[in-house]
Amino acid sequence: MNILVSGGLGFIGHEVVRLLKDHNVMSIDTMTNYDFIPTQQVSDLVLLREKSLEHTVYNKPVDIREKHTVNEVFNKFKPDVVIHLASYPRQKVVLENPRIASEVMSTGLINLLEASKKYVSKFVYVSSSMVYGDFDDLVDETEQCRPRGQYAIMKYMGEKLVEDYSKHFDYVIIRPSAVYGPRDVEDRVLSKFVLGALNNDTLSVRGADEVLDFTYVTDTAQGIALASTKDCRHDIYNITRCELLPVTLAQAATTVVDIVGRGGWIEYGKDPDFPSRGRLSIARARTDLGYEPRVNFEQGCRRYIEWMKDNDTIYQS
Repeated sequence: MNILVSGGLGFIGHEVVRLLKDHNVMSIDTMTNYDFIPTQQVSDLVLLREKSLEHTVYNKPVDIREKHTVNEVFNKFKPDVVIHLASYPRQKVVLENPRIASEVMSTGLINLLEASKKYVSKFVYVSSSMVYGDFDDLVDETEQCRPRGQYAIMKYMGEKLVEDYSKHFDYVIIRPSAVYGPRDVEDRVLSKFVLGALNNDTLSVRGADEVLDFTYVTDTAQGIALASTKDCRHDIYNITRCELLPVTLAQAATTVVDIVGRGGWIEYGKDPDFPSRGRLSIARARTDLGYEPRVNFEQGCRRYIEWMKDNDTIYQS
């Protein structure tokens, strides 16, 4: 199959591309730093991601807000499947520049959907667990979504736009959670914990009892790749680790500090801009896709910490 991956040089995207090596894959990516990640860090990470791949990157960088460029890519490559990962990554980044975030997450998505009408048989939209808003543990895909904040609202709006195009092609919606692992930027919660511990700092834990469904990046990529290549359509899948026992932020910080062997942590109040969450049920993905996450939280932390140690100069810019 011809598979087009938007955001294919991103943190999750490049891992998805690696798993699709038996297909003809093309990536488009703007390689943005979102106006806050150090430019050299982004360049270094993109270079490492590129080195791990064997696929075509189209005319980089590609901005999906540019309709003409998107159409040019589609007419040249003629994709059978689109995996849409290009997005503003989280609430904090959206709040810094909501106008551009909206253009990427709405106009960019529309450009891809419109271009897909000509060639595509399946459109895979990578959404977020944030669309659920506040939720209890082991939420499943039938739960009513109550998104809080602009990022979650735009992700949920994207789901509805994708569903509206179902008369033109099949779709699958993926809801990941708290993805972490090598070749990521420094501004996610677990990245901050690891870098802080390696520097012998005191970690700031915003809400010690808050639960996140931490998922190692290769497990997230596995789920997306399965949804893209399996015979599934018009469905939604939680793609997370779903540990046997929930992992709180306090437990995450303690695990990182214990593995690194230095640092500590102090609790602050819960961040009011973020909903309270828990684990996501992955029963549907297991049944329909054969999805089975392989890396538990402690294993993932150890792998990530070792990678960070080997690549610490990337985060000193």
